[in-house]
Amino acid sequence: MEELVKVSLLLDFYGQMLTRRQFDILDLYYNSDYSLGEIAEELEISRQGVHDNIRRGKAALFDLESKLGLVARFDAQKSKASEALGLLEDIEAVITESRDKEKLSKAKLLIRSMMED
Repeated sequence: MEELVKVSLLLDFYGQMLTRRQFDILDLYYNSDYSLGEIAEELEISRQGVHDNIRRGKAALFDLESKLGLVARFDAQKSKASEALGLLEDIEAVITESRDKEKLSKAKLLIRSMMED
C-alpha cells in the first residue's frame, strides 16, 4: 500500500491516540496535502518541528498497528466480503427461481453495504 494511503488509513483508525499536535500535523500533511512549510506557518512552529512530529506520529501509528492490527483485520474482512460477493454472483448466474434470486440480491446488498462502511 502506498505510504500516503497507509498513513491516512492508520490516522483514521488510531489518530485519536496521538497527541493533538501530532494528529493535526499528520492530518494536514497526509490528508490535506500541506507542505512542511505551510504546516509550520499555520501552526507557528519550525519546519524541523513539523518534520519531527511527522516522524514521531508515523512511528506511533505503525507501532499501534503492529500491536493491535485493526487495519490488517479491516483489510482481511473486506477481502472476505469481496470474495463472498463474487461467489454469490456466480451462484446467481445459475439459479432460475425468482424467489432464490431475490434472496441472493438481498445478500449481495448486505455484503456491499458492509464493504462501504
